[in-house]
Amino acid sequence: MKTTVKHALLSGLIIVSTAMAGNVMADNWTGYTYSSVSTTAAVKGMERISDRVAKETDDDLSIRLHLGKTLQISSSDITQATGDGIVDFAADLFFSGNVPIARILNLPLLINNDEEWNKAYAVMAPYMKEGFAEQGVTYLGSYRYPQQVIFTSFRMNSLDDLADHKIRVTSPEQGAFVEAFGGSPITLSGSEVPTALERGVIDGVLTASAGGAKNWHEFLPYNYRLPVNYANSAIIANTSAYEGLEDATRQTLNRIVSDETKKITQDFIADEQVQKQKQADAGMTIVEADPADIQRAQERMAPWWREWAQQAGPEHEKALEAVLKALGK
Repeated sequence: MKTTVKHALLSGLIIVSTAMAGNVMADNWTGYTYSSVSTTAAVKGMERISDRVAKETDDDLSIRLHLGKTLQISSSDITQATGDGIVDFAADLFFSGNVPIARILNLPLLINNDEEWNKAYAVMAPYMKEGFAEQGVTYLGSYRYPQQVIFTSFRMNSLDDLADHKIRVTSPEQGAFVEAFGGSPITLSGSEVPTALERGVIDGVLTASAGGAKNWHEFLPYNYRLPVNYANSAIIANTSAYEGLEDATRQTLNRIVSDETKKITQDFIADEQVQKQKQADAGMTIVEADPADIQRAQERMAPWWREWAQQAGPEHEKALEAVLKALGK
């Protein structure tokens, strides 16, 4: 009888220990994205990452995704919030204030197509990893929005039409482009744009058909499709949380993020054409940029790239020269 009780107790302890070990191994992460719109390609992609991670790790890692504005974290503070462990995993579009060297990928007229983006990104990815690491954050990858073009409340047929108009921008680099052609750049959050357009605070925005113009098209009857720059969102994780994962779980997360960032980018590219057609059908006047205008913009901005890097410091100059070499510029 004593032997039977002893065996039963041991069996119970093994079961409890196994269960406790399972609980210790399971990681429950808080995820966050700057976007508050659940129907965007970006948010859908983040949701797929969360679903796949739970399924493919057998719930060893789960990520509860929170949309923008549902946590008390401003878009520009996502890098810091991730480094501080307030969130464990995030999509971070507004990271350039914390990792300024990454702005090279967003310089106006520097990168003009997918092939150039891939070459430039290959150069810049190590710099981005290092920059995020200094914030206590692990950089896992990026997805990219379509090229940012010019949407306005006034008719626009050339760059000369920007003069004396107020254009909403999302970065100082976009602002430099607007100023180069006589406009006045104004920085506003996405939520402020509709009211600003309605009140005449701004006359236009730099965005993509699949980006802000998808939501603000009723205020923007004109679209001049001069490709100003690309915007990309980083996928990041708190370094302590990331390094605390089991090796197999970490590898699975890396693989899924790699898969889904590519898909998000492709989904945005496809949606760009869909939204552009919808906007045209709704009456938006869409003007394809004159190649001579594009060349003029490139020639105007090219000296400024180096001025920007020189002001930012030697590391930026080194990175920019490597990107220019990769692009043959």
